[in-house]
Parts: sequence; structure tokens; C-alpha cells
Amino acid sequence: MALDESVAGQGDGPVLILIGSPGAGKSSVGRRVAEALGLSFTDTDALVEGASGMSVSDIFITYGEDEFRRREAEAVSQALEQQSGVVSLGGGAVMREETRARLLGSRVVWLRVSLADAANRVGMNTARPLLLGNVRATLSGLLDQRNPVYEEVATDVVDTSGLADAVVGMVRGG
Repeated sequence: MALDESVAGQGDGPVLILIGSPGAGKSSVGRRVAEALGLSFTDTDALVEGASGMSVSDIFITYGEDEFRRREAEAVSQALEQQSGVVSLGGGAVMREETRARLLGSRVVWLRVSLADAANRVGMNTARPLLLGNVRATLSGLLDQRNPVYEEVATDVVDTSGLADAVVGMVRGG
């Protein structure tokens, strides 16, 4: 079913939730899909940053990953309750059981990406604290750990390896 067809029958909550690893294109694709459909776009990492007054990287450095994940879970809960457009979750958000439970019944699209493409996209981006150091090896470990969970919660899968332009058309059903 094309996304355009499912928008009309959508009740409360986001029309579409994007999940995937760092470098999958959740933010960039999410913005483009929302724009193409005339919907709002919300990035839960941006919600965390806005509520904290700090970047994700600074939260990791100052308070640690556990505190970031707690704040992320709050932002995800807020977005799922209050947003009606396209919502992009942080890459690790689905690792929390309560987040997976909240996704039940929603249209969740896993933007799947190959290790090579993800590594090329994130490069040496210091704004991604989990990927500092050996980016490729760390990303490989994250993909091994998270991909089964992404697959579990996804209602749709779109491979974002290669051209990003094709993703918007695929998600829209075009």
C-alpha cells in the first residue's frame, strides 16, 4: 500500500515512523517524505537536544549513554503521543522494550542500509558519539545488534543503500 493511500485513514499519532541505524537517512529522508506529503517532520534527537539545551554528543560526554537513553525515551514517548506527521527515531531508540511496545499498531519503516554506505555517510562525524574511534567496526557491531530489532518492529523495509532520491519514491509507493 502506498503511503498516500494510508494517510487518509490514519488516526492519532504519527502517519509514519522511521527507524534505522546511523547513516540510514532517517532525518534527510524523513524531511523529504514529510515535505512531499505536506506533513510535519519531527526528529527525536532534535527533541532531546531542545529539551536539554545540549547536543546529543554533549549529553553522552557529560552524563553518559544511560542518561541520554532515558531522555531519548521521553522524547520518543512525547513524539508518538503528540506528533501527527513523520517521526524519525534515533538509531538506538528501538532497543528499549517500552519504545518497541509503543510502536505496535503504527506504520514503522526501517530504512535499512549496508555497512559500507552507512560508514561512508557518517564518516568521522563527531556528532555521533557512539561511532567515535573505529567507525566501521563500531557501526558493524551496532548493525549486528540492532538489525534484528529493526526487523522485528518494522511494518515496511526500504533499503537506502545507493540513491537517496529513490527512497522517497519507494516510501510513497511511487
